[in-house]
Amino acid sequence: MTAKILDGKKIAQDYQANLQSEVTALQAEGITPNLTVVLVGNDGASLSYVTSKKKAAEKIGMSSDIIRLAEDTSEEDVLTVIRKLNEDPTVHGILVQVPLPQQINETHILEAIAPEKDVDGFNPVNIGRLYAGVETFIPCTPLGIMELLKHADSDLTGQEVAVIGRSHIVGQPVAKLLTDSNATVTLLHSRSRFLKETLKRSDIIISAVGKPGLVTKEDVKPGAVVIDVGNTVVDGRLQGDVLYDDVKEVAGAITPVPGGVGPMTITMVLNNTLIAAQRTKQQRHTKK
Repeated sequence: MTAKILDGKKIAQDYQANLQSEVTALQAEGITPNLTVVLVGNDGASLSYVTSKKKAAEKIGMSSDIIRLAEDTSEEDVLTVIRKLNEDPTVHGILVQVPLPQQINETHILEAIAPEKDVDGFNPVNIGRLYAGVETFIPCTPLGIMELLKHADSDLTGQEVAVIGRSHIVGQPVAKLLTDSNATVTLLHSRSRFLKETLKRSDIIISAVGKPGLVTKEDVKPGAVVIDVGNTVVDGRLQGDVLYDDVKEVAGAITPVPGGVGPMTITMVLNNTLIAAQRTKQQRHTKK
């Protein structure tokens, strides 16, 4: 058996083409969706990532800005920038690229972003809405994973899913989305017992811990779907959590690294920005 490759680049391109048509429709009504990213410091990987977001946004007709702040910028100065963006009606989506320098409390920053512009879905208000089952912005990587699973031709109902990693960015929200889709989810982490045994019986494995080589061929049930969220740089190359070349020989479907989950995360940032802009249109009509 050779796994179906879940080509995140191709799936993202198709998804973005649909977004582009919706952006064009909004522009006809005088609204151009805007994504503004705040980058503090000079981390090369972070700069590359936010530049990719900007290019992707502009490619489908959105406007996008990057606000760059010095490494030693104070927390209060970052909060001042966010307040201005919150009040700017031309800005629909706000992202603050993490990690942040040591002097800045990430929680304070995420709490400051207006929930209606929090296209990353990390504001506590939006997190609460997600778990309460209320319409909200869903974190972008989990949302991208759910889209990839659609292309795996897997009915989630009744499926056993192992999620490795319990972060509020990926593990916990994707476990919630999967549960809402009627899957049976086991959330695994560094303190979990019987991790390998759990993987072996799972129909779907999602690994998001940043530990290269964690998931091996022996851990995967034949025909299982394997989603690799890991992205660790080793000797100048990006590696996932899954031993891709080996696991693809037994899995039913698998994502590569790079080119799997990453492009879908960026796409869902655009998706959420479009939703934020569409809500602006709805508010205009309500006021009329």
